Amino acid sequence: MELDFERCYRAVDSRDRRFDGWFVTAVTSTGIYCRPSCPAITPKRRNVRFYPSAAAAQRSGFRACRRCRPDAAPGSPDWDVRADVVGRAMRLIGDGVVDREGIPGLAARLGYTDRHLHRMLTAELGAGPLALARAQRAQTARILIESTDLGLAEIAFAAGFGSVRQFNETIREVYAVPPSALRAAARPTATPGAVSLRLAYRAPLHAAALLEFLAARAVPGVEHADPTSYSRALRLPHGTGSVTLTPSHGYVDAALALTDLRDLAPAVARCRRLLDLDADPVAVDETLSADPVLKPLVDKEPGVRVPRAVDGFEIAVRAVVGQQVSVAGARKVLRRLVPDGGPFPDAATVAELPDGSFAMPAARRDTIRHLATAVASGDLVLDEGADRAATESALLSIPGVGAWTAGYVALRALGDPDVFLPTDLAVRRAAGRLGLPTDPTALNDHARRWRPWRSYALLRLWRS
Repeated sequence: MELDFERCYRAVDSRDRRFDGWFVTAVTSTGIYCRPSCPAITPKRRNVRFYPSAAAAQRSGFRACRRCRPDAAPGSPDWDVRADVVGRAMRLIGDGVVDREGIPGLAARLGYTDRHLHRMLTAELGAGPLALARAQRAQTARILIESTDLGLAEIAFAAGFGSVRQFNETIREVYAVPPSALRAAARPTATPGAVSLRLAYRAPLHAAALLEFLAARAVPGVEHADPTSYSRALRLPHGTGSVTLTPSHGYVDAALALTDLRDLAPAVARCRRLLDLDADPVAVDETLSADPVLKPLVDKEPGVRVPRAVDGFEIAVRAVVGQQVSVAGARKVLRRLVPDGGPFPDAATVAELPDGSFAMPAARRDTIRHLATAVASGDLVLDEGADRAATESALLSIPGVGAWTAGYVALRALGDPDVFLPTDLAVRRAAGRLGLPTDPTALNDHARRWRPWRSYALLRLWRS
């Protein structure tokens, strides 16, 4: 991946936080790599190298800066929104697929051979999938070392390492100190399964918009939101958990409780996606404010994000239930599907629920069962690594799933940044108040000027 030296150096010289996550800065005189906004003295040009990923810098022999913590920077907005193979691969690696299924499992999900996937990722990021997963393991291990009182051997396996020796070698290479040195400077908690950390984001973040959206749709027993925080139960690859997310200045406090600490990396990745923390709000708002109709909305509320999902199947069920039903009515129906509270049930469980659990018309109940059966069998994948076009096509083949439902799933479960729902009643009402066309065809034509961020325009119309 080609990085323009002058542009990158200017970002480093100005300590521009907007570029954190886009690339890392490696300094040959110190052997350290940093995020662009590192407060250290700007290195001389002749001593600087730029890499598209932390893994690429590590591969070249550099260690992470312990002052600016480049591994804790927001993720690249490029990988957050891209629908191609590399973008899907990065999202799956972030969710811990390599640790659970290995490189062959990752490649199989993407439909490529191991070798071809390695070539594509190396060309874009300067490192293959194994190196990228290794960098993530090191970050997960650091969080566990500094925030829990687990033994170092336990942490090694919880972070995804195959052996304690591999764990020790990686921590030394990445942070230039042994794991015991990181532990010595930490203040761990003794609560089993509890992990507290800060999730970075690019400013601005309109936290109130996120919390209001989630609060209005919160399913009792599964989640709760108030003006300052959002809490919910989680269903994760190795067990269950819960999280409380509290937006603050420059970061979001995340208090996690996990039954299995191997789920830390996927839990963090899903929380980041839920709050859309890897987005580039400046780029989004600049595009939307070019339209005089949306400019007042953007100026009034900069940094509105798209609330996404921790569970794609859950969002798909919500979309079906919400067809021609008020938000409050949908919450009551969804509550019947989770009678005992806890995480939202998985697809196999929903497929076997009795008719009495579905407080809805028979046709809609059958749609949910078709959906659940397809997800449980693996015929339909609704996670961050799914092919968006193929998934939308598969959704539309399910009886009872129309364009609005498939679009809503693409918006929240698949993270598509360019979804627009011109037939949505609330969107058409908002358009009328703003002086936009209310006819779906004409409104859709007008929305083309908001590409590639129509999902964010949709959220602003809903809020207006």
